[in-house]
Amino acid sequence: MGASANNDDTRWMDVALRLGRRALGTTAENPPVGCVIVKNGLLLGAGWTQPDGRPHAETEAITMAGEAARGATAYVTLEPCAHQGRTGPCAEALVNAAISRVVTAIEDPDPRVSGGGHAILRKAGIEVVTGVGADEAQRDLAGFLTRTTKKRPQVILKLAISTDHKISEGWGKRTAVTGPESWARVHKLRSECDAILVGLATVISDNPELTCRLPGLEDRSPKPFVMSRRGYVTSSSKLGQRGAETLRGNVSEELEKLAARGFNRLLVEGGAKTARSFLDAGVIDEFHLFRSPLVIGPQGVDALAGLSLETALSDFTLLEQETLGTDRLSVYELRQVQSSP
Repeated sequence: MGASANNDDTRWMDVALRLGRRALGTTAENPPVGCVIVKNGLLLGAGWTQPDGRPHAETEAITMAGEAARGATAYVTLEPCAHQGRTGPCAEALVNAAISRVVTAIEDPDPRVSGGGHAILRKAGIEVVTGVGADEAQRDLAGFLTRTTKKRPQVILKLAISTDHKISEGWGKRTAVTGPESWARVHKLRSECDAILVGLATVISDNPELTCRLPGLEDRSPKPFVMSRRGYVTSSSKLGQRGAETLRGNVSEELEKLAARGFNRLLVEGGAKTARSFLDAGVIDEFHLFRSPLVIGPQGVDALAGLSLETALSDFTLLEQETLGTDRLSVYELRQVQSSP
């Protein structure tokens, strides 16, 4: 961690992390960062990355704190930027605010930063502590980190299945597999992603909107995309009216294009063949599996187009579980491969 952390650092970094989560899915190509400024146990300033990525979290917190920021500690979930973009470097803004100590969770892998922000702070005589809350920050910032290091968005697969592993009563039949609590959770997940994707078969059978319809979050609907090699989205469909784009290349190619456009988090919602294609490509980072007590029967559509759920989950580790009414949500994370010493 470099300089030593103290007993309060974890608590204040937790506040910064919670603020950063408010920005999930809204920051364009920039990371969803949280920042708090604290002195003598008092919160003086707080901020998170604003819509479309600017102003940055540090700028928001410094503005709130004003002159009181002098001699304070700033808690930032990601290393402050060191490069000149449409706004000045946040590391320099912290120096100019006379902050005396900066605690960060993780280093920014962006080549334009990558230790440079911490170097600016240390050169100015500011104490820098790193690694506080690193595990949580890695997950919260996974979209930006994945796009930066792997040149593709973070891919989150959402699947709702019956007890007998079906997603609908038959091809072309729209089926409510899960209950209202799961519906609300899916819409919250949509609000935290900047892109959402389904296959053309889902468009034809369900005519979905793929919007976030939670009260107060209606303006946080992700940009819709449809994966289809042959067909296209008609202007009369709900997605056509929303300006959905059709992706015709293979999965890896299209993800690379989405990353180049600044998309950090892609939610894949269906259907079976589309989910299978992303699993086969090995690009799913998180798997959100909603299990329902409903039994559909043998005539139903298999969840993963012939791939067993057990096989699909063999590459993942269970991260968390939650009961949602009569349903159960299990969140899985791609298992990290340990390199040989």
